[in-house]
Amino acid sequence: MKKIYPAKLKLGDEIRVISPSSSMAKIGGMDANLVAKKRLEKLGFKVTFGKHIDENDQLSSASIQSRVSDFHHAFQDKNVKAVMTTIGGFNSNELLPYIDWRIVSQNPKLFFGYSDITSLHSAIFTKTGLVTYYSPAYSSFKMDELQDYQTEQWLRAVSDKDNAHEYKLLSNDVYTSDPWYDPTIPRNFLKNEWKIYNDGRAHGTIIGGNIQTYTLQLGTEFFQKVQHPIAFLEEAEEGDYTDFDRLLAQFLQVHQDLEGLVIGRFPNECDMSQEKLLYILDKYPRLKKIPVIYDVDFGHTQPIFTFPLGGQIEFSTEPLFLKVVEKQFLIVDTLLLCKIAVFLKRNKSRSLKGGEVVD
Repeated sequence: MKKIYPAKLKLGDEIRVISPSSSMAKIGGMDANLVAKKRLEKLGFKVTFGKHIDENDQLSSASIQSRVSDFHHAFQDKNVKAVMTTIGGFNSNELLPYIDWRIVSQNPKLFFGYSDITSLHSAIFTKTGLVTYYSPAYSSFKMDELQDYQTEQWLRAVSDKDNAHEYKLLSNDVYTSDPWYDPTIPRNFLKNEWKIYNDGRAHGTIIGGNIQTYTLQLGTEFFQKVQHPIAFLEEAEEGDYTDFDRLLAQFLQVHQDLEGLVIGRFPNECDMSQEKLLYILDKYPRLKKIPVIYDVDFGHTQPIFTFPLGGQIEFSTEPLFLKVVEKQFLIVDTLLLCKIAVFLKRNKSRSLKGGEVVD
């Protein structure tokens, strides 16, 4: 399937906010989140909301029909240039059989979200080839602390401000593992540092997201096995280290050709220590053959960066970097360069003469 890269955001573009998983009411309602709207508007964007944004049922969500309707309308509306989800949740996979994927493929645009929105990210790429963005949700923009880094990293990935065709994913100096969704709680800032489990260098297509949600699509028509991928995986507060252990085992059984693994920071609720994580990673021989890093700036802690699911990434541990490469650039690794050099050496006796190739 051919990849579709959406147009980047420009000043004045409209962003439509929808709730395909948990509702706006679950996070306090419209008024409690208006600071997020004001922040996005201050950046130069117009913010509008789905028709059913206020709908809320006994599961703190909305009906499948309402959520699908808002999803369709967001992509069909020619004025809308990006679709942003309110928050994650637990049930966005309910929508997949009812979505008209032709609407998405015929109206490609930026799509933002994380956590449970992994189901939609995976299905969109599988059904249409559209590259989507694992990013802060609408509610993430109401946070005050560490917002500058989070917003800057989001803009670098999704706007045309710098007209950059490649950019590095950067770490912040500090982070917090306090309840990210509650801005009234005082923050306990912790030193932030990406850590290396195994050295290496790789490039490939980014897959993954929330590990608890990613596996929901396995065995369905909404899952596409990408060849030789680089995985970005994170765990939400509802899981613990035993959940991550068995889900990682399943993930590696599905993706036996994994070329690299990037693990997001674990929230405190997961009770994951460095000792436990290293013990888990040591189980898998594959992870000793590819680059693996952990405690990276994405997942259910603050702040988080933005990266393209389905996009291309260059990954190195010596020196340590993650670099997104947009479609305009061809990624060439050292092995490929060596093969080209060997080919040229073998054919050095061949030359061009009179427009023809001769020995």
